[in-house]
Amino acid sequence: MLDKEDANRWMRYYWGMWIRFILYGLGGNIYQLSGKSAPTRLAIARNNLFIDVPMYGSIAIFYEPVHNFVRDFPWLVRALIWAIGFTAVKGLTGWIIAQTTGRCPWNYVAAEKRFAINPYIRWDFFIVWAIVGLALEPVHDLLVRLTPLVEMVLRGT
Repeated sequence: MLDKEDANRWMRYYWGMWIRFILYGLGGNIYQLSGKSAPTRLAIARNNLFIDVPMYGSIAIFYEPVHNFVRDFPWLVRALIWAIGFTAVKGLTGWIIAQTTGRCPWNYVAAEKRFAINPYIRWDFFIVWAIVGLALEPVHDLLVRLTPLVEMVLRGT
């Protein structure tokens, strides 16, 4: 059984993870909207908000523990782990969305993308996901340091 100190530690851990879940989710949604025209941004925000926030927010749940485990691995090994991991998550997410709603917001086969493996993933994104994974490492570390400040603001202390 957890004593009060252990219970508080777990509560802080999960509270912090949910704060970062929201921050990653909103950050991913903002990324999706950047570089698009205003009408397109509005349509994307209206249609994908409830997909993008959980999808990008899941970085806090899946990425952070893996990053903590592999942070001392050579960068090339980490890049390979990120490429495979992000590709798998993107493929699984696309499949779940298609099974749930009848269609996925992205379909690389229907769009006749040259390197499409299936409707949800492409070979040419492997390098993109490797770079994204490596770029997220300092972001994760920064958000972990900022989480107590965000928590203080949310609690009004």
